[in-house]
Amino acid sequence: MRSFDESLPMALLNAREAAMSYFRPILADHDLTEQQWRILRALSAYDAPIEVGDLATQTSLLAPSVTRILSNLEGRNLIERQTVEHDQRRSAISLSATGHELVHRVAPQSEAAYNTIETKFGKNKLTKLIAELHELTKQLSTNQDL
Repeated sequence: MRSFDESLPMALLNAREAAMSYFRPILADHDLTEQQWRILRALSAYDAPIEVGDLATQTSLLAPSVTRILSNLEGRNLIERQTVEHDQRRSAISLSATGHELVHRVAPQSEAAYNTIETKFGKNKLTKLIAELHELTKQLSTNQDL
């Protein structure tokens, strides 16, 4: 067995925790959890409403968690929910005007955190790391033969 220091899952978790330490205070200042921000951030990337299942996939959250988070965000008037035209049982979600305003308020602070991380780690190294992580995800998602 590999040494604990060489464990890929632990290295990824440690890197995530180190990175999130720059973002958590920002989210807390706006009364947002990490998961709520993930959903708002994902929705801000789309011009059209996105179905709940697709949103769960995009944010790497379980569907029941997404449903619970969406209820909270809807209660805060940060999102809008509409039924899917061809299937009344499904919902499509988009940011409300209030949700857009919140994302625009958080965005500069988020970018400042990214700038700090880039300064400490290196912009080119961070760009390469993100590309490598995308490639790792792609390769491991398509190769399930253990």
